[in-house]
Amino acid sequence: MKHMPAMRLRIFFTAVRAVCPSVLFMLLIAAPAFAHGARPPVVVAYAGSMGAVMDHAFGPAFEKLHNVRYQGVGQGSYGLARLIAGRQLRADVFVAITPGPVEVLEKAGLAGRVRPVAGTRMVLVYSPKSRFADDFAAVEKGRASWHEVLSRRGLRLGRTDPEIDPQGANALFVLQLAERHYRQKGLLEKIAGTTHNPRQIFSETSLMSRLEAGQIDAAIGYLSAARSHRLPTVELPAEINLAELSAAAAGHARLEFDDGTVLEPRPLVFYAVVPANAARPGLGEAFVELLRSERGREIFRDHGYGLVTGEPP
Repeated sequence: MKHMPAMRLRIFFTAVRAVCPSVLFMLLIAAPAFAHGARPPVVVAYAGSMGAVMDHAFGPAFEKLHNVRYQGVGQGSYGLARLIAGRQLRADVFVAITPGPVEVLEKAGLAGRVRPVAGTRMVLVYSPKSRFADDFAAVEKGRASWHEVLSRRGLRLGRTDPEIDPQGANALFVLQLAERHYRQKGLLEKIAGTTHNPRQIFSETSLMSRLEAGQIDAAIGYLSAARSHRLPTVELPAEINLAELSAAAAGHARLEFDDGTVLEPRPLVFYAVVPANAARPGLGEAFVELLRSERGREIFRDHGYGLVTGEPP
């Protein structure tokens, strides 16, 4: 492949995409190794919100420690789990948020030892470039209600697909719990519209970038992602931020999808696992050890991640 002319290479990838998109996905991951005749990289599949800490901190640190190449693959945790379980993606490490995606691997017989590595909580994240930025600043100072600002005409709220990414489901759980907490019936529908409102759904890897660019005004997302991107946030009450699941959260937040899947709030903990079919399991274990080491805790703390309980760093 490394000697194939550029035009023929593009035609080759186009043909593969038409026949089998999942094969193209794997070829794109492997292409750099083929191009340089290098040994295959250590492939780390991670929850898309972790892009900054993985690709700019843990990846380079691991390359330096072990003299190997790192390849990060970021996407919604459920989406990645299904690719790994379906043997469409072979990862040496899988780092997901909430237990649900790891359970997908367990059902497929591919989950090795599962270890918690960090925690977070849900916050309201807003864009400094938003025309509503002053309103959100007023919310931070206790002068306005966050859900009232989110309900304003013309505000562009961003979230992720709840069937692919736990963050998207958690955003809806927050709004469900807010209805009860503030005694505001209909708040969920008023702010989010439908569960799969196409005007609000974006990929997890692009959500914070869109906020940085001012393409959307706000999102209900993870504190860790917001701090990693240096974006301003508004804290949410402990009763609804999902850092620690209360009886109220367990009993009054629930999503049901057309395929019969039912989701309920789960602990906002990031879990790391070396899949049973990892190509380089030894290096996968070494990467997990880096995540759990003192240096790893320092990196997580510097990027806004908390303890496994979800407490602030």
